[in-house]
Amino acid sequence: MGRRGPPPTPTHLLRLRGSWRGEANRNEPEPERGVPECPDWVSEYAKAAWEQLVPLLHDMGVLYLIDGHALVVLCQTWGRWRKAEEFINEHGESYPVRDDNGRVKYLKKFPQVTVAQDCARILNRFFGEFGLTPSARSRIDVSTGASSDGGGSDHDNKSKFLNIG
Repeated sequence: MGRRGPPPTPTHLLRLRGSWRGEANRNEPEPERGVPECPDWVSEYAKAAWEQLVPLLHDMGVLYLIDGHALVVLCQTWGRWRKAEEFINEHGESYPVRDDNGRVKYLKKFPQVTVAQDCARILNRFFGEFGLTPSARSRIDVSTGASSDGGGSDHDNKSKFLNIG
């Protein structure tokens, strides 16, 4: 049986928020800041997501090299969600199942609907982990965790919507 309750907030996010708890675990490993490389094998939608998310996360000061694997899962899941949603937009959410006489017996949901719903749930969790939701961002104080490039960035003066591919 796993731990109970919500997962602990990462220390770097506690520090960005200005929380005193950010200093509670002095022995926590400090991962190396940086921009992870996008693997070659990810889907085209995942690459597009990567190219848009990485600069945003870097500007927010919440990206570490070790986050690359989690970022791959986030981007691949985005790609699956996008593909499923495109199918649904083109074909609808259900199709008729007919009897031997050609009459409609009932409507059956396309599998892509379940894929889209499952991916959306996973994406919402990942968006929260990376500070990509309004609620998650409201808990981060970027004035104490400015981007490592030292100056202002696109993040400071532009509102960006996750518009990938």
